[in-house]
Amino acid sequence: MPQTKIIVLDDDPTGSQTVHSCRLLTRWDAATLEEALFDDSPLLFVLTNTRGMDAARAATVTREVCRNIKLALADLAAGGTLFNPIFVSRSDSTLRGHYPVETDVMAEELGGEGANFDAHFLTPAFFEGGRYTRDSIHYLIVNGVPTPVHETEFARDSVFGYRHSYLPDYVEEKTAGRIKADQVERFLLDDVRGDVSGRLLALRDNRCCVVDAETQADLNHFAEQLTAAARQGKRFLFRSAASLLTALAKLPPQPVAAESMHAYVRNDQPGAVIVGSHVKKTTAQLEKLLIEPGVQGIEVDVARIEQQRENLLADVLERAAQAHAAGLTSVIYTSRVERQFPDQATRLAFGESVSAFLMDVVRGLPTTLGFLISKGGITSNDVLSDGLALRASTVLGQILPGCSVVRCPADHPRYPDLPVVIFPGNVGDEAALATAYQRLAAPTLR
Repeated sequence: MPQTKIIVLDDDPTGSQTVHSCRLLTRWDAATLEEALFDDSPLLFVLTNTRGMDAARAATVTREVCRNIKLALADLAAGGTLFNPIFVSRSDSTLRGHYPVETDVMAEELGGEGANFDAHFLTPAFFEGGRYTRDSIHYLIVNGVPTPVHETEFARDSVFGYRHSYLPDYVEEKTAGRIKADQVERFLLDDVRGDVSGRLLALRDNRCCVVDAETQADLNHFAEQLTAAARQGKRFLFRSAASLLTALAKLPPQPVAAESMHAYVRNDQPGAVIVGSHVKKTTAQLEKLLIEPGVQGIEVDVARIEQQRENLLADVLERAAQAHAAGLTSVIYTSRVERQFPDQATRLAFGESVSAFLMDVVRGLPTTLGFLISKGGITSNDVLSDGLALRASTVLGQILPGCSVVRCPADHPRYPDLPVVIFPGNVGDEAALATAYQRLAAPTLR
């Protein structure tokens, strides 16, 4: 009998922020995928980092991943191990990302041959981050006030900006009219909380659907009906934030409670914090962290990277080593000055150069580091795939709502068993980054 496995293509490494005890892959060759498919967890994540790419490159990477998934599934099937996969394109709960590029490629590569998807669902709710959907309008709670996301800073993103919070209009906008708003099937709160099994079974031809959800219970109930329809042969694709994954995976509580994450710190040693995200929330959180006892702030002047890279890197690493020797946690952060760029390509290129510098910092941190906190989605992806050069890692759980802790493998050449916090840029209140640090710092500093 085929095994159900949730396969998540994650456009940055923060999609595991509501689950635990699963594999994160930064490589997607068929052999690595086959190994992860045999893992006991009901889900696995492939970290594509496509939110940090332009649309053409994102499509190419997504296509490569999908083709390797097909190869892995076919190889396992030939050996008698069958899987009934559920495919998820996990992306940002504030609607930023390459939609519909990624779902189009997934539908083309993973559908077809008589197995087309019957529908794709937009489920952007992420309750831990204060994002929910009502009457097909997606909201973000800002300072306690539910705010349509098109009125927030995220809608003004220079790469992924948008004009609509009403999801059918968002779909029409992002598909350039290929899918009209009135063609989008809406699952409202009363629907989600009731019986929609008949509607799910009637879907076909990759119908676009948008889903309301105000609480985790809403998605849990909806997911039960989705999986029941899937057992009857329906094939669904999801463009989702993290909360749907909670509903689909149905995991027990994580092994170590959030407040007890210090148990994973190596030898009670101080750690390091890498801050790349530039959203306002991150800056406010950084200010709170820098006044904590036991930390040493180290600012990276990004304007110096192009002309003075080697001298700047040597200076940052020397200061980090001195702080570590003194029992302090280094907080290494990029300068907070807002920069303007003439076009998207220039902005992405600048971001890549800054990230490459930060990854050189990660590779040069003291080998006795106790823990690492990575602040920002794209920064975190680069930390895992480049700075730490991980092929795969394991999610231990959440240190705060929406903030995963992963661990390097025991045979890592520089940082064996190092716990690494993946902290999205737009998650948590102003004290959240300081709280994560406090939960990992030595007891004498808490």
